[in-house]
Amino acid sequence: MTLPQKWLFFLAFSLVCYAGHTQKYTISGTVTEESSNETLIGVTIAVPDLRTGVTTNEYGFYSITLPEGAYKVVVSYLGFKDVVQDVQLSENQKINFQMTEEAEQLSEVVVTEDVEKMDVRTPQMSVNALSTETIKKIPVILGEADVIKSILLLPGVTNAGEGASGFNVRGGAVDQNLILLDEAIIFNSSHLFGFFSVFNPDAIKDIKLYKGGIPSRYGGRVSSVLDIFQKEGNSKEFHMNGGIGAVASRLLVEGPLIKDKAAFLVGGRGSYAHLFLPLFDSDNTAYFYDLNTKLNYNINERNSIYLSGYFGRDVFGISDSFVNTYGNAVGNFRWNHLFSDKLFSNLSLIYSDYYYGLKLDFVGFDWNSGIRNFNLKYDLKHYLNDKLQINYGLNNVYYVFNPGKIEPSNSESGIVESQLTKKYANETAAYIDVEHDVTENFSVQYGLRFSHFIRFGQDELFTYENDVPVRFDPLLRVYQEAEPTATVSSDRSETLSSFSNLEPRVSLSYAFGANSSIKSSYTRLAQYLHLLSNTSSPTPLDVWTPSGPFIEPQLLDQYALGYFQNVKNGDYSLETEVFYKDIQNRIDYIDGANLIANDAIEQVILNGEARAYGLEFLLRKNEGAFQGWFAYTLSRSEQRTPGRVASEPGINFGEWYSTPYDKTHDFSFYGNYELNKKWNFNANFVYQTGQPTNYPVGQFEFQGLTVPYFGLRNQERLPDYHRVDVAATLRPKKNEGRKWKTEWVFSIYNLYNRRNAASINFRRNQDTGNNEAVRTSIFGVVPAVTYNFKF
Repeated sequence: MTLPQKWLFFLAFSLVCYAGHTQKYTISGTVTEESSNETLIGVTIAVPDLRTGVTTNEYGFYSITLPEGAYKVVVSYLGFKDVVQDVQLSENQKINFQMTEEAEQLSEVVVTEDVEKMDVRTPQMSVNALSTETIKKIPVILGEADVIKSILLLPGVTNAGEGASGFNVRGGAVDQNLILLDEAIIFNSSHLFGFFSVFNPDAIKDIKLYKGGIPSRYGGRVSSVLDIFQKEGNSKEFHMNGGIGAVASRLLVEGPLIKDKAAFLVGGRGSYAHLFLPLFDSDNTAYFYDLNTKLNYNINERNSIYLSGYFGRDVFGISDSFVNTYGNAVGNFRWNHLFSDKLFSNLSLIYSDYYYGLKLDFVGFDWNSGIRNFNLKYDLKHYLNDKLQINYGLNNVYYVFNPGKIEPSNSESGIVESQLTKKYANETAAYIDVEHDVTENFSVQYGLRFSHFIRFGQDELFTYENDVPVRFDPLLRVYQEAEPTATVSSDRSETLSSFSNLEPRVSLSYAFGANSSIKSSYTRLAQYLHLLSNTSSPTPLDVWTPSGPFIEPQLLDQYALGYFQNVKNGDYSLETEVFYKDIQNRIDYIDGANLIANDAIEQVILNGEARAYGLEFLLRKNEGAFQGWFAYTLSRSEQRTPGRVASEPGINFGEWYSTPYDKTHDFSFYGNYELNKKWNFNANFVYQTGQPTNYPVGQFEFQGLTVPYFGLRNQERLPDYHRVDVAATLRPKKNEGRKWKTEWVFSIYNLYNRRNAASINFRRNQDTGNNEAVRTSIFGVVPAVTYNFKF
């Protein structure tokens, strides 16, 4: 029997291994928040007499199967009053629970803090959750609450520097993160080139970052999954909240369309700092705006439909001669259906579009590029009993890649319209994932994902001698672009290349009593898309390209082992993990590679491998007036690109070298102190090893010019990065007893004015003639004030 056959047999065996003769019945339903009908994620439904229980899924649904008898069912969620109900179980029952906020707590604290607490007994590991309330409290640049900036305080998560786009997880690249907003793929998560993220905290309901032990329902990226769900809208009452900040403002409106059955949510943000530029005789511009929408309709007890969307744009211009526009647009139609009290399904039709455009009047042309995908998902969750749950489903994504189209911008332009070759691909996946409580102390989550990727025909494809698009010059000892031998065209229905991969996953947990456990996991992932970027921080000009005739898919094997403990009934929690990641087919670029408007990208890339390994430590204080966490990561992230034959040197002579996102030490602290109902104080401290870079190691004279030359790749580092941010939130006493509530948030970013280096450039001083190094810093100390309101 082959390994895949053994794995499938193991999964099938799990479906029947818990069959028994005792008469059992099922309790199922949804858990919602009483004042809004918003479904709650991760609520615990426990049966103390049997020492068993379940939690609600991403859509607020639960199902638990128990032997016939009388039980006390306890429904608990931090910030809400426990619901205790006696149940006489002699038949299947549908019980919907509505939870009421604790009277002494503000509603913002209610829905969220519980998701940050760790469950030591579940096999799921390498996962971090942040509540939207925590995100709103963390001090960030210019006082704007930010999802991406907040997760950078978690262990194993870094970025490429201040004001840089995206984030890196466990030594992975930005393009190796799968970012989902209501299940739709987000290809660029940044506004204003990294100063802000595209996610409006007011519209967000749930956030989870999977760094390892990734469930089988996710695929397509080899580093992490950031899964974000938007709120559904209040079907009980009309509410509005928003904020006015130093550079941007936001507003969110929600309310019932049909009371208790249908609701809407609309949220918008926009920046306006560019409006003040004319005061400084500047006709430049830089701003962003975005819109979040959602409709939901509860048809009946078994069917609910949702329609959600996001649209965002960034505009950056230098007078009228240069205008850069980019952003995301996504839409999702979702249908939740309950086949039975044990079988829940979700069908999603998803559209995602990332657009990048340039208007260059001074050269007379417009540039448009982007990537679109159409996604069909069907997921089912089967609650066999209180010990065994199965997730399975199908997913199909069709991609259209537009590397770029040039058009003349006016009648006087001498530019000829030109379209770089569009690329087309399809990714299909099927998965099964089992959550299995083997004994009271031993739990396992295991599954298998099968993915199949097809690269379809295109208008033009270069061919090369011996299928080698990069040639090595033995005299100059450099890699160069190979000359194409021919150009072939193929019909869209043809297959240029295809790839198939089995992706097994398994996570184990053994609990030592109620408060401590050890966990381990193995994850295999395949990634068929590649972001073409040879900068440490991606820019909107970077282009996504699919695997194909000359580019193999990336394949990851990740191993993790950890110890987890709750102290003093969960008042404190400790998480420690070690991990090792091995990635095949990680591309890198030859020296001098040109990626912009390159219709033959295979001519400038080499195939290699990558690895990352490290230790993560997270200590949280979860209760009391003072809450927060301390996180530390010790890790390495390396890449190796050997020569294709013995006579070729590869990159750095085929030896391991640091990736641009290697950070040896990463230390962060976040603290929140609730002084009283009026004042709340927050602070965070960040320290990171400087990121790898290249410095010149010498120079030579050529026709009167001094030309620097560089040594091996990523052998130097920028200075270490560190800063302190503080914030204070004032809630006026007049808030008590009235619907209109306000607060003021005062923040200082980079309190001690650390001039962290975004880059270091070398030049010759025009006065002295000496060489000098020049540090470029983005921000010094930045104070900000934000006014928030709600009713």
